[in-house]
Amino acid sequence: MIRIAVDAMGGDHAPSAVVDGAASAARHLAVRIALVGPTSVLQEALASHPDWRALGLEIVEAPEAVEMAEAAAAALRRKPRASIRVAADLVARREAAALFSAGHTGATVLAAHAAFGMIPGVDRPALATTIPTRARPAVLLDAGANVDCRPQHLLQFAVMGSVYARVALGIDRPRVGLLSSGEEETKGNELTREAHRLLKASPVNFIGNVEGREIYSGIADVVVCDGFTGNVVLKTSEGLVDAVETLLGDELKGTFSSHVGYLLSRRAFRRFRRRVDYSEYGGAPLLGVAQLAIVGHGRSSAKAVRNAIAVAHRFATSDFLRRVEHDIATAAVADR
Repeated sequence: MIRIAVDAMGGDHAPSAVVDGAASAARHLAVRIALVGPTSVLQEALASHPDWRALGLEIVEAPEAVEMAEAAAAALRRKPRASIRVAADLVARREAAALFSAGHTGATVLAAHAAFGMIPGVDRPALATTIPTRARPAVLLDAGANVDCRPQHLLQFAVMGSVYARVALGIDRPRVGLLSSGEEETKGNELTREAHRLLKASPVNFIGNVEGREIYSGIADVVVCDGFTGNVVLKTSEGLVDAVETLLGDELKGTFSSHVGYLLSRRAFRRFRRRVDYSEYGGAPLLGVAQLAIVGHGRSSAKAVRNAIAVAHRFATSDFLRRVEHDIATAAVADR
């Protein structure tokens, strides 16, 4: 049975949301879950799940946690028994098949990188976030693991994102777009222009540059960018969704007739929320590291945690890492 190491102290709503999500996942999947954190704290959170041992949940002691406001590298040095480090070490020792954390993203990336190492041929890890589009879900990467990137890093992100789209989204030949300021290959900065040249010569199904207004159109199944840009895109999109929902709700509740229309449209609103809700996708895999790591949103609910553990389970049983290694090796040969 697959065992998943979960940083139970990671996230804005930890440990309660993490424990509840883990219990829900254990009820529906053939999976064992190691909840990593202070034993007394986790026992209290598990009190609402009296059958937690029978479900395959267990506690692994870790007396410390990395707080969101802390500098990642300094915190990991000061706290060798932090929950994210202990969870990553479980996977590194092959005592668990995958890692999940909704805590400090920088600390998760550093802990996973230090504990797992990198897949041969990959220089930088990348967060691959599933995003909604008008056609079908797509992948955006990097979503925040790297601030500064080189052109070859974007090529590696494209290859890894293509594998992820095939495994997670079932897309046979994912279309890869490079996020830039214009469609022409001469547009953008030095990074995007050189990355365009590399992608054009690579074995990925590269369709050219994608502008910001096209990200959610469905024109590309994989959208590649540096981590700073990707994180800004995601945070902007989250804010826009919240604003649109609030504005529409205010307008539809403004008069009696519009209020009736709002009541009749609630089902459509619920469908809209599901399509843009990050919790539906669970978490973003940290691609490029040599073991499986899933990074959740800091605001992860129990539903998001459950779905993230399901993603980790699916990857652990699908030979995902071997497929990434194979495609990275193929791209490296083609780039020579």
